[in-house]
Amino acid sequence: MSAISFGEKEVYLMKIILLLFALSLFGCASDVANRYYLSERFPPKEQSDVLILHSKPSKPFVVIADFQSRGESASDLQEKAAEIGADAVIVTTVGGYYSHSEEWASQDRYKNKYHSHIVGTAIKFTED
Repeated sequence: MSAISFGEKEVYLMKIILLLFALSLFGCASDVANRYYLSERFPPKEQSDVLILHSKPSKPFVVIADFQSRGESASDLQEKAAEIGADAVIVTTVGGYYSHSEEWASQDRYKNKYHSHIVGTAIKFTED
């Protein structure tokens, strides 16, 4: 058997290829951030038992966790909240498509249809 020897150019090209491969792996990872606040753990719930809210509720509550992601839906955040026993998840969408000709977001034709980032705050009500 003969040993394979590489010159500087070949080693450099191999390093570039490995770097591009590593970057492609990181590029495929979803942009997800979860942050849990309570040391107390709650039993999981059925997803359908977790409310999806779009504003702060009037009932008193504690925050269990925050979820941030790209390309997920309110239902996805509801599922995550159910896994940690939340009563509700407050959902906010950030960014996304919009029409340049429509200055007011409330009148935009794409309103609530597309978003680039979604944030959910999982909460537990402190009173029944």
